[in-house]
Amino acid sequence: MNSTTCTVGDYLLLRLKEMGVKHIFGVPGDFNLGFLDQIEAMDQLEWIGNCNELNAAYAADGYARINGIAALVTTFGVGELSAINGIAGSYAEQLPVIKITGSPATSVANSGAYVHHTLGDGDFEHFSRIFKEVTVAQTTLTEENAADEIDRVLKECWLYKRPVYINLPSDISYKEIKAPKSPIQLPEFKSEINQLNTFLNHTLKKINQAKFPVILADYEVNRYHLNEKLGNLVNKSGFPIASLSMGKGVIDETHPQFIGVYTGSLSDPYVKSRIEEADCILSIGVKLTDSITGGFSHHLDESKLIEIHSSYAKINQETYNTVSMSDILELLSESVEHRDNETQNIKPFYKRKEDINLVPTTQALSQERFWKQINCFLNQEDVLIVEQGTSFFGASNMLLPEKTTFVGQPLWGSIGYTLPSLLGTQIANPNRRNVLIIGDGSFQLTAQELSTILKNKLKPIIILINNDGYSVERAIHGPNEEYNDINMWKYSQLPKVLDMEENSISIVATNEKELDDAFNLANSQDKLIFIEVIMDRLDVPELLGALGKIFAKQNAY
Repeated sequence: MNSTTCTVGDYLLLRLKEMGVKHIFGVPGDFNLGFLDQIEAMDQLEWIGNCNELNAAYAADGYARINGIAALVTTFGVGELSAINGIAGSYAEQLPVIKITGSPATSVANSGAYVHHTLGDGDFEHFSRIFKEVTVAQTTLTEENAADEIDRVLKECWLYKRPVYINLPSDISYKEIKAPKSPIQLPEFKSEINQLNTFLNHTLKKINQAKFPVILADYEVNRYHLNEKLGNLVNKSGFPIASLSMGKGVIDETHPQFIGVYTGSLSDPYVKSRIEEADCILSIGVKLTDSITGGFSHHLDESKLIEIHSSYAKINQETYNTVSMSDILELLSESVEHRDNETQNIKPFYKRKEDINLVPTTQALSQERFWKQINCFLNQEDVLIVEQGTSFFGASNMLLPEKTTFVGQPLWGSIGYTLPSLLGTQIANPNRRNVLIIGDGSFQLTAQELSTILKNKLKPIIILINNDGYSVERAIHGPNEEYNDINMWKYSQLPKVLDMEENSISIVATNEKELDDAFNLANSQDKLIFIEVIMDRLDVPELLGALGKIFAKQNAY
């Protein structure tokens, strides 16, 4: 037999397991409780309950960045709308998150009854229509369509690396259906051979004519897990490579051909000149957004660009719509002629960052020196999560140790994202050290998820920058205005309030020596470490200060 009998809920969970989901995030509500029973009963699946649905969505996003796929469950209406900001962020930044909504029973929805968690107008499709804007596929499961629809939307999620929406009515979860026995066949983008060959011929011709080619790589390489193929191309070609900050860590930053992070006019002068004066730019998985290009201050000559994306490519103003990044990287690596370092004259990023070491003093902490201390503290294979604002822009020009994963959200930029995201990244791989750097304003938005981190006995290092308010907004407009102020908290005491089993240590650092002592303690303890770092309210990283002026002009302030 090619089919088996199982319930709709169990079939969905079995498919999630096949795709690599081991944990499901969310919040219980009366329309999803039956499905949660099925999650609890399913072997090798663990329920991670969150403090609210928005935090659950953020956690799922972080989990997907490390695990490759994630799922979360909320109730209908109030629960799913609370989560939608996080889902929109996953859509913007291309993270495969499966959003499951437990909804009223089919008979209730068909009757148009004015039940709770609805708008009281008898229309039960308001919220599924809203989710169409931020998901790549949607479905409402029925007894008849469940097996086919589950497979359809999960394949779309996998292929496009974007969220999908599954509406699971409370009565459908336990309906028995015939479902295929065979594992789900996960799709990949495939190239049309003639288009692929034509594109490669044009690309190799352009490369061979160039004297100073360069590779510019970004986040899409990470999303499609093509880092190894990118690395092969870099090694075979001998070309210098830069990243954008959204894709920071796309290649090991200690690689001798890595020259740094390109940020438009705000780039390091050497990186700016190598990228903008190159006579051929292999742009791989790049999306040029305002916050990573210095407010669109990049200058990339389109006549010199070769654009390679997950499922299409462009060269000489012609688009090839059925070629895959995976195939292009593989075949280019086989065909490209190697250039040696003498002809390329590469100045590696790691050699230009040899000044990162410093001797800690008792002087007050400053943004300029703080990031050098962070750089010295990081280890190989760390997961570094940086909040949008001071943390992201301070960290974007750091030299990452080998095999470090860099997590930020520069496109969607929803402040507060990183604390729940840390929950997801750490649960996805508990064996890697996770280091979060977050500002006080962002922390106040999602602080309660610290309790979930402690509940699950996770042991990350959380560095909270206490600079008394919204520093990004101050850098853009209103540095001394009351609306950029926040209420001061005793941040270092929060872990003690939320930690009933004393699995955490809190420290306050006001100067470099105290921070150095805190880092030494963190390296010797097997507990969650919470370090509150005190800084001046108007001290911001150089890059953020410059970008703030650009955004102020962009916003016509």
